[in-house]
Amino acid sequence: MFQKFFSRFRPKTQNAEFALALDIGTEFVKALVYRVEEEHGFVVGYSRIRQKAGDMSAGVVANIAGVTETSARAIEQSSKMAGVQTEQAVMGIAGELVRGATTTISYRRENPQLRIEMSELRAIVQRVQTRAFDRVRRELARDTGHSEIDIKLVNAAIISAQVDGQKTSNPIGFQGAEVSLSVFNSFAPLVHFGALQTIAAELELDLLSIVAEPFAVSRCLPDDELAAIFIDVGGGTTDLALVRSGELSTKMFAVGGRTFTKRIALTLNISLEEAERIKLDYSQNKLSERRQKIVQNALAGDVEVWSAGVEVALAEMIGDAELPARILLCGGGSRLPEIKKILAAREFTANLPFRSRPSIKFLCPDDISNFTDETGRVRTVQDVTPLALANLGLSLAGEETLLSSILRKTVKLIGN
Repeated sequence: MFQKFFSRFRPKTQNAEFALALDIGTEFVKALVYRVEEEHGFVVGYSRIRQKAGDMSAGVVANIAGVTETSARAIEQSSKMAGVQTEQAVMGIAGELVRGATTTISYRRENPQLRIEMSELRAIVQRVQTRAFDRVRRELARDTGHSEIDIKLVNAAIISAQVDGQKTSNPIGFQGAEVSLSVFNSFAPLVHFGALQTIAAELELDLLSIVAEPFAVSRCLPDDELAAIFIDVGGGTTDLALVRSGELSTKMFAVGGRTFTKRIALTLNISLEEAERIKLDYSQNKLSERRQKIVQNALAGDVEVWSAGVEVALAEMIGDAELPARILLCGGGSRLPEIKKILAAREFTANLPFRSRPSIKFLCPDDISNFTDETGRVRTVQDVTPLALANLGLSLAGEETLLSSILRKTVKLIGN
């Protein structure tokens, strides 16, 4: 159906060393083609195409045909720039009902002298996954009011494995009294996940994975730097990832850049297109002093609502523990000056258990050291998420570890 979008450009050959990262956002579809060479990625094609009005709502697909058409155009443009068309793809998923958390189980062994065998490790992984699935089902039932909501496991990853407190990448063969396993899982409603699968099928993509976007963003820095709060302010949602003490939690809520655009449009009685331009000019301090003040006053209430959303999300994720004193911002909406300002305000930090007063910085494409941009177009905080998806794609193309293999088979076993 959508092959007409690719008919003007056909590569001479298909090449397995190329792949596509597809970020289907509320405001834009971003398509990034990358080449893999010895575990390093090179961006060779990149495009951003604006979504049509009504096709997306708060990060969720509202019109499959419309989003598919826009995605096809984005893929065509990035493929043309790259000089190659690849079917292998990593897709991002976001939305208020996408949930992610680390589940940890510590298992006391009856006979510490026996060496850990495959069957024992499989049983522990299955127990972790069953507990995580049940917990998310309860949370979504509570938040939506639908007790029988169907959910889909989006992605799962082993965060850590320990035998008697000693970290190991493969517990098989070890002796010990206690095995501890931490697994990060992200789940989404089946209707949301299924819409992305349908789009991928229409585009004839070979999906390497559908990945929760805050998970991808949280994994784009070296392991020794992962103690931070990642905040991705997109068009329709704000995605948070909290990384601390070897654990990862994610949460999203439906306030993003589009909320601020609508407020400007309403206050100035102008179109959304014009309001978007004014918002961008305001973020870059290009407006007159008078208009700058008008926009600032107009956004004050919505920024406070956004701040409250971040505060509630962090409080739910952290429980009684401390928050790391580091906040990393990305996404087009994060460029609004009020965002960084309100996060740095004492009123915000005083209400949360930060270890110390947090530093607040922007996460930029140059911070993702596994990639080199050959297009010159992946430059801003708006481009971090598709690059983070591509970065995760590098690990998907690598050799699978034993624990990852067991996890993947367990996921299939429990019907997800």
